[in-house]
Amino acid sequence: MNIAILGAGNIGRTMGIKWAKTGHRVVFGTRDANSAKAQALRASLPNAEIETVPHALKDAEVVLISLPFAAVAETVKTNANALAGKIIMDATNSFGAPVVNNLKTILDAVPTARVYRAFNSLGWEVFEQASANSVDHFYCGKDDAARSIVEKLIAEIGVRPVWVGGHETIGIVDALGSLWVTLVFQRGYKRNIALRLSEA
Repeated sequence: MNIAILGAGNIGRTMGIKWAKTGHRVVFGTRDANSAKAQALRASLPNAEIETVPHALKDAEVVLISLPFAAVAETVKTNANALAGKIIMDATNSFGAPVVNNLKTILDAVPTARVYRAFNSLGWEVFEQASANSVDHFYCGKDDAARSIVEKLIAEIGVRPVWVGGHETIGIVDALGSLWVTLVFQRGYKRNIALRLSEA
């Protein structure tokens, strides 16, 4: 599968390395291929394809948006035609803001996109270290054919996908991210903490 990752930060880099190892073609889209983040990405994944955003989107079937939150609106607006109809995973956060996610921003620019909220509620270290469903990852989005693809990609990271529901449940998924941030940055827990769904 052709996957475009917009952003070369920790989340994007971590997912890209794991997906590349499972056989997907991963292309990173960034504003500056020579930035420190891009160089760190090349060090982690020597064969990484790092392109401009339009070039990264050209052949993509799935797009992971892991850009800085404030950069998303202009990026999706500028590249709306290239994003049309694609599966998009929003991993961005603006903790403390009235709206933590970019769902509306993406759909306003690209109404035909199939948007899922994923990879937003745990630190990148958890995804990097995860293996064999060792951690549960809660996500949301429409229950259609695209969801099975998203679920497979989540599982390939090494976490167990737990579908919370459609877009109407996005606040619940966002709250899990806020919980993780609160525990780590206010209660002093280590960044490798995660959530696990269990039955009594």
